[in-house]
Amino acid sequence: MKIIRNIFYFYVDGFKNQSKVSRRLWLIILIKLFIMFAILKLFFFPNFLNTNFSSDKEKSDHIINVLTNINQGNE
Repeated sequence: MKIIRNIFYFYVDGFKNQSKVSRRLWLIILIKLFIMFAILKLFFFPNFLNTNFSSDKEKSDHIINVLTNINQGNE
């Protein structure tokens, strides 16, 4: 447990001693990650299973069919 605490404090100390430029770069990285995972998911990756199937049984049957019939369309 002491090793984990030392690693944690190593990173905390490193972030505290950053320059303004590196803090701004981390802010830009966090904003980009938010855009990629939150906003793009809402608009470009709709929840296919919830919109096309009503029950959990239908959803699981569809997933099993897709996973087991990968090369069905190529024959």
